[in-house]
Amino acid sequence: MKKESIVVPLRKIHEKAVIYPGANIGRDVEIGPYAVIGSNVSIGSGTRIGPHAVIDGWTSIGKNCTIHPGAVIGGEPQDLKFIGEKSYVFIGDNCSIRECVTINRATGEDNETRIGNNVLLMATTHVAHNCVLGNNVVISNGVGVAGHVTIEDRAVIGGLSGVHQFVKIGRNAMVGGMAKIVQDVPPFVIVDGNPAFVAGLNSVGISRAGISPAVRRDLKKAYKILYRSSNSLEGAIAEMEQELAASEEIEHLLRFLRNVERGICRNRKDEGGSV
Repeated sequence: MKKESIVVPLRKIHEKAVIYPGANIGRDVEIGPYAVIGSNVSIGSGTRIGPHAVIDGWTSIGKNCTIHPGAVIGGEPQDLKFIGEKSYVFIGDNCSIRECVTINRATGEDNETRIGNNVLLMATTHVAHNCVLGNNVVISNGVGVAGHVTIEDRAVIGGLSGVHQFVKIGRNAMVGGMAKIVQDVPPFVIVDGNPAFVAGLNSVGISRAGISPAVRRDLKKAYKILYRSSNSLEGAIAEMEQELAASEEIEHLLRFLRNVERGICRNRKDEGGSV
């Protein structure tokens, strides 16, 4: 009689991983060799941690994320105001954090750095203290995101770009590679350059987001009001309120513009934007 073979499942936590007492490790988590998991870390089920990754501080990572080799998450902020206070990093579900990404915890007692669901941070991206990233954000290789930056849902940031502290980047916006972002980027537009200027409406992005043709037409009108008229920002907002049909997207755009603090990226002085 032929002897049946016995399949022994591979260990999910490598024997050379370092996991401190108190860490909360969910079911089916994989942790590679020489990874370091701190005592205040929580890792959701199905997440995979690559070799030499370091997860420290008060950090919570959601389900089914992939943390690639060399990433450092939850380290102390690179901020002279930081004095060792307790602060947090929260990362949602289904995120991919590629090689050598750094994500710092917040400055300020009980403050947080927060990253949403389905986010892709490509290799060597830096996300600084107190940043808030929405869902489905894509940040390309080598991008530096300074402290207190907000990046809304489905924004895409091109490689090697730099984002100034306290800047806001709106929903479905696209930032070209190697751009210098020092002012707010309104939702639904494309910006590029150093310093960044508005290059047009992100027509492909808003179409892929499933926004209806009627709303896309209104967003095109909003873009023309904002960038192809002599209106001030306040005047453009007032004209949009009068001229455009109510929709969730238009209301979001108006709300973003009403709360601008650093000014918004504008057209190049020597050429108009294009839609």
